This record gives sequence, structure tokens and C-alpha cells, in this order.
Amino acid sequence: MDTNTDHLHDPAKSFVAKIIDWSATNTFFVILGALVLLTAGIMAVRQTPLDAIPDLSDTQVIIRTDWPGQAPQVIEDQVTFPLATRMLSLPRTKAVRGFSMFGDSFIYIVFEDGVDMYWARSRALEALSQVAGQLPEGVRPQLGPDATGVGWVFQYALIDRTGKHDLQELRSLQDWFLRFDLATVDGVAEVASVGGFIKEYQVLVKPHKLHAYDIPLTSVIAAVRSANQETGGRTLEMAETEYMIRSFGYVQNPSDLEKVVLKVSNDGTPVTIADVASVVKGPAIRRGITELNGEGEAVGGIIVMRPGANAHTVIEQIKERIDFIKKGLPEGVEIVTVYDRSKLIEGSMKYLEHKLLEESLMVALVTFIFLLHVRSAFVAIITLPLGILAAFIVMNAQGITANIMSLGGIAIAIGAMVDASIVMVENAHRKLSELPVNAEKHERREVLLTAAKEVGPGLFFSLLIITVSFLPVFALTGQSHRLFAPLAYTKTYAMAGAALLSVTLVPVLMLWLVRGKIKREDENIINRFFIGLYRPALNAALKFKKTTVLLAMIALVSTAIPISRMGSEFMPPLY
Repeated sequence: MDTNTDHLHDPAKSFVAKIIDWSATNTFFVILGALVLLTAGIMAVRQTPLDAIPDLSDTQVIIRTDWPGQAPQVIEDQVTFPLATRMLSLPRTKAVRGFSMFGDSFIYIVFEDGVDMYWARSRALEALSQVAGQLPEGVRPQLGPDATGVGWVFQYALIDRTGKHDLQELRSLQDWFLRFDLATVDGVAEVASVGGFIKEYQVLVKPHKLHAYDIPLTSVIAAVRSANQETGGRTLEMAETEYMIRSFGYVQNPSDLEKVVLKVSNDGTPVTIADVASVVKGPAIRRGITELNGEGEAVGGIIVMRPGANAHTVIEQIKERIDFIKKGLPEGVEIVTVYDRSKLIEGSMKYLEHKLLEESLMVALVTFIFLLHVRSAFVAIITLPLGILAAFIVMNAQGITANIMSLGGIAIAIGAMVDASIVMVENAHRKLSELPVNAEKHERREVLLTAAKEVGPGLFFSLLIITVSFLPVFALTGQSHRLFAPLAYTKTYAMAGAALLSVTLVPVLMLWLVRGKIKREDENIINRFFIGLYRPALNAALKFKKTTVLLAMIALVSTAIPISRMGSEFMPPLY
């Protein structure tokens, strides 16, 4: 044996052995620490946000500019181009994309990974204030909601099967009642209205009348704009009473607009809008429709949550708010859920909870079958959930959501997490089975600690090696990093927790639980059966070494054919 290598490993082994001795001597502090870990872990589990998948979207700020009636080329030249060129100079930007369409301009600013959403929005606002003077008069850019691509968590539709309310009335109900009420839910960034018709007062000008009265169209536009406003006055004190003066000017119905004066003729007769145009209630021009299940048009709302919010909690609060709102809806109007991500979240959580419970029970069952000792199985059963809770504590502090990937990392780690406790208990069983039946208590204690220190250092460092095996995942970038990093983080945290418990709590639990009569390995008929199966194969492999290696190489090379025919997909199937 290489003595130099032994010298290098001795300090590490000695350090782990000292930890095991300290844990066995200070059982009160070890158990207290385990209880603190249990309490903190349960609190972390309750506070950890739930979602179906990790947020794969980039940090992005959207700027929308509305310029009604303008052609895409005009909007491109006068709005999109000056905005996009100014946003190119923002720090830590990865891409700036501009889109121009009839009446609207959109600028998408994509920032580098790790940029805070609200820092990005504040820099975009600074840039907008500087470029505002270059835009046409009356054009005001607006930032989109503080949300990400996966913030779309809930969608509903407003329908009236009785036919008492048309699409315009349903849209008004959505815009002026439901939207404002649902926006008060904590975590909601925006409630976007879709479908139906937006009610407008429309002035249908008669060109020949304008020509007859010699009134330009710009005068009609200016008169309509100035008519729909209020004017404040001052206060007058008369007879010890104060009177407040104000001018009422908001349009309440079409007749109010019809009375607006455009000019006065030579004989003093006023010319009103009613003389040159018709004022009617009508729907605003729309560029699309919302349809529900092939049954016809419907009005709906899309609810987008803020980044970092608990998707499951936000959806549950939205449902509670909708149940409350339903009481105030007009007769015949219903709110129908169209999209609800909570079903996907709950399905993912239940599936993973079932698998975690299944794996835990399987570990306990296998431990009992091969050791035939119930109390020994509890060593693995107790340490397993504590290691998982340790991972949740760090997850919650880091802001990682509990989703199908982060919990999948814990599920992957479970098999290796229990290795330490199983191997340590099995080694203790082997040594205890050699003691006489009437052995003293201190002798059993010494044997248990010796068994723990024999395999403890190797188990501790093997778990650490498995822990760092996922470090290459952290070198991924972009969407790949955002998808797989939660899995790598949680697996690393769970394995690190298991490594620490293997040299602290497991020896203490062994001293408490590994008692009574311990059978030798060859007394277990199951052990003898499996030893009889693998020993001939092991002897044959050692006897024909070259043949064994050759067969392994052939098996490895043969995998190239199925690998070349396999497809690929970035996202796993979520159902």
C-alpha cells in the first residue's frame, strides 16, 4: 500500500472520525439540531412558491406605443426606429427587437441573464424620458406589465347563455368591474381584456354638410376633443356662504355631443355637430375576435402574475375573488374558467409526492428485508426526510420554486441519500453479530462507533463526490440553465445534507435503535439466495477478464445505433 497516499487521506479520515465521536458524546445537541432542522424545513416547505415548471423566460421589457390610424411604414420611421436605436445603448442588453404594425409599435428589450426585472424597467424608463422629444406630438410610449413569459397563469370567459347581454355589455362589465377587482389580488401584474366590443361615441361626419357650412374636419375634431372635459373655477363667498364654481363637460350621452357648437353663422345662428354629422353609440374597430369552444364569440380576461410570486397561491386567491365577484354579476352572466395552471401544478406535486413516499417506503422495506431488524430500518427512514427538508431550506432562501424539475432533483438524490445510513447500519450488524449474546452495553456501544468510523469517512466523501457531480450543469447558459439548474441545485443540497447527517445523526440513531438480537448475514435466507446468484457470475467475470471487458465494449458500441435513431425534445411531457 502506498504510504504517501495514506498520509494524504489520514487527516480527512481523522476529521470525520472526530465528528462521529463528538456526535456520539453530545447526543443532546445532535438531536436538538435535528429538531431545529425539522422545524425550519417544515416552515420552508410551506413558504416555498409552487409552480409547474421553472421560469425559462429572459428578463424582458416590452414598450408599446399606440398611434391610431397610422400605416406600419410611418410608425416604423417615426416611432419604432427612434425608440429601438435609443434602447440599443442600454447596459447589459442582449437584443432589441422592433415590430411595427397598423396603429401600434412594439419594442422588445431582452437583457442578459441575472438582470433584475425592476432594474431593467427603470433603465428603460430613463431612456424613454430622453427619447420622448423625438416622437410625434401626442405619441406616448408605455411599458408592458412587470411579468415574464410564463406569468400567464389563469384565463376566464364571460358568457351569457340567456342572450340578455350582448358582447359590448359583457366587455364593459369586464373592463369596468371584473378587471379592477381582480387586479387587487396580491401577485397579479395585469388583467388583460380580450374579445367583445369596446363601446364608443362615434361622430359620423357628412362631407357635403361640412362643405355647405364651410367647416374643416379639423374643427370638428378639435370641438369634440374640447367638449369632453371639465373646467374648474374658484370659490365665491356670498352672504356668509361659500360657493364652488365648476363647469360640467363630460359627455354622458350622444345628445351632449350633438349640441357642441362648431361655429356661428353671419346671422348669429350656431352650427352644431348635429347639423353636420350623426352621433351614435357603436363598437370600436377591432383586429381580432375571441372564440370559446366553437360556440361563438366570448369576452374574456387573461391574468398575468408578477415574477417570483407563488403561482399556486395567486391562482387560489383569484378563484376565491371570482367566487365573490359572481354574486354581483347581472342575471344570466357566468364566469367560465378557460385556463387554470393550478391543475398542472397540483398534478406535478402529487405525482412527485407519491414518488417520494414510494421511494421512502421502498428504502425501508429493502432495509428490513435484508437486515431483518425493524428498528434499523428507522435509521434510514428518519434521515431521509431530514435531508430533503435541508434542501428545502436552502431552496427557499435562494428563491427556487418547488416545480417538476427542482423536486425531480430531490427524487434523483433519494437513492444515493440513503446509501450512507444503509451501509453504516449493515456494517454495524456484521460486527454486532460477532459479539456474544451477553455482551455489555459499553461493548456494543464501542462496536457501533467502530463500525461507524470504519465506513463513515468513505461514505461522507463518496456523498460529497456525488454532490459535485452535477456541477457541470451550472456551466449551462440561457434556457438550458434555467431549466436544469433547479434540478442540479436541489440534488446538490439534498446530497450535502445527507452527507452531513451521515456523520452526525446516523451514528446517534444507531446507538439508540440498533439493539436486540442481531442475526448474521448468512442466517438470512434472502441474502443467501442473492449471494448464490451473483457469486458464480462474479467468479466467471474475474476468471475471464478479457472476455468480460470485450463484451462490455461491444455493448457500449452497440448503443450508437439506438442513440442515432432517437429524437430530441427540450421540455419533458408535463402530463
